[in-house]
Amino acid sequence: MSGEGVAPVEVALVAEEAAGVRTLQRVARSSHHVAVVLTASPAEGAGVTVASTAAQLGVPTLPAARVRDPGLADDLRARGVDVLLNVHSLHLVRPEVLGAPRVGAFNLHPGPLPEVAGLNAPSWAIARGHEEHGVTLHWMEPGIDTGDVVEEVRFPITPDDTGLTVSVRCIARGQELVDRLLGHLDAGPDAIPRHPQDLAARRYYGRGVPHDGRVPWSAPADEVLAFLRACDYGPYPSPWGTPRTGRDGDEIGVLRAEATGRSSAGHVPGEVDRDDEGPVVATADAWVRPRRLLVGDRACEPAEVLRPGDRLT
Repeated sequence: MSGEGVAPVEVALVAEEAAGVRTLQRVARSSHHVAVVLTASPAEGAGVTVASTAAQLGVPTLPAARVRDPGLADDLRARGVDVLLNVHSLHLVRPEVLGAPRVGAFNLHPGPLPEVAGLNAPSWAIARGHEEHGVTLHWMEPGIDTGDVVEEVRFPITPDDTGLTVSVRCIARGQELVDRLLGHLDAGPDAIPRHPQDLAARRYYGRGVPHDGRVPWSAPADEVLAFLRACDYGPYPSPWGTPRTGRDGDEIGVLRAEATGRSSAGHVPGEVDRDDEGPVVATADAWVRPRRLLVGDRACEPAEVLRPGDRLT
């Protein structure tokens, strides 16, 4: 089909979070039409949400969980939906629903495919020491994150990146892919690319947290610090929670730490010492310097909590 005279498409948007808000606004400004939005009911005082943005735009909403109901397929057909677009919604969409849109269903995944499929992709990329990350727009099929790729964009991960900073970059760069999809739809459904994934290279990550959420002092310092950065979404809640460590039966949260560049050879991982700047903790190969701890619900300075000779487990 050529772009000349192509009718606007009807879009069903399944969306959450800031990425969902931006996508809804983008589609609403395009030459296409948002037929319905499926999203969670916002908590009281939640601020700008997908649901509140849909209300402002006069777009009808349905509960996001309806994607698990095969009956939604008939509803989408009755609304004349051409495209279903999933943005940061974690509900598993039923095959009947995926097959209902006339053109197809698409997912904006905050990670590169096939190597970082599944949940919490930004955090896994940092924790695994990846040098780059990305965002992928792909055709949806019953398998999770397995459909053909439409478009992708990649960017480097820096040594200072955290789970939050990579996630924020995914939101921004993901909107580029939304624009490209809208451009393909302007040209007609036949213009939408399909690049099969190499599923032999696929790596799927589930709901689990590395090291069961414990700080792995017995690992090399680079791995310890990468895990802490992967968990860091401050000031927002982390999907992996706060990394924990134990001392004499007490639980301490480790919010931030940094490298010292000094070898910890001869010391037991988890052993606490002190230098001119404050407490340091031994890992498998080097000392790391805690910068912010959590005791109960109180954030505090490490010097308030840690003493030379302590052993963290």
